[in-house]
Amino acid sequence: DSKFLSYGLVDNNNPILTPSASMSFWNLLTVGVESIFDITRYGHKAGYGNRAWRYQELDPGVSLTYAFSPDDISWLPTTIEVELGYMYEYHPRAMGGNANGWGDTQFVWLEASMEDLWLEPYFYYERDIDRDNGTYLYAEIGHTISLIDGEEEGDDPILSIRPMVGQGFGNAQRVRAYACRYDAALDDYVPVDKAGLMDTCIKTELAWQVFEHFSLSGYVAYTAFVFDRQIREGARCYEATGDHERSWNFTAGVALTASF
Repeated sequence: DSKFLSYGLVDNNNPILTPSASMSFWNLLTVGVESIFDITRYGHKAGYGNRAWRYQELDPGVSLTYAFSPDDISWLPTTIEVELGYMYEYHPRAMGGNANGWGDTQFVWLEASMEDLWLEPYFYYERDIDRDNGTYLYAEIGHTISLIDGEEEGDDPILSIRPMVGQGFGNAQRVRAYACRYDAALDDYVPVDKAGLMDTCIKTELAWQVFEHFSLSGYVAYTAFVFDRQIREGARCYEATGDHERSWNFTAGVALTASF
């Protein structure tokens, strides 16, 4: 990825690598780990040490997934795939406990998607257990356009493009942890203490199924804080280096996925 964004906010303004691996059992249980590698010296100036070509985060987790169809529940209009998960966010001790609060934390999350509908609605709920006790909600709609169909009816497209738009929302604890404002009376920055709409994301992804178990994809995205003025102004001071003077970002990335 060209940048590392959390909730539309810059955690690393330089390119990063995000390797991950997972194992699934019975089409129900998934166990995996994700990692964030800093490939530049950005961390040196951002306050958490030079992590160039070393990990700055490890995220082991476990999740349960099930697709509820109209055959299971008669009043459902379409199949709804639900995933419930837990993740532990681990930072190396060299980063933990510093002024920027890079300590470990834990998350629980819930995802729900309806991929059979034309607008492919997607919903995400996240709760931070330790760090800020904050809740984040994200809703998205998009549409997958097949550019090259699969060989047989029902197969995934060989080449597809998916434009989408999404919107995030944070409760007061989540916004307080990430957005701040300048208080003239105190001559200092203080947290934005309110719930509200956070990042808006417009994204397009191109996916190519190269072989049966190997795919290549790429994306470009624009994120901005559009709807809440206080949170938009608060987002501008988030970047750890203090260089972030805007509340919007362009990002891009590529991904290789192999399965067996």
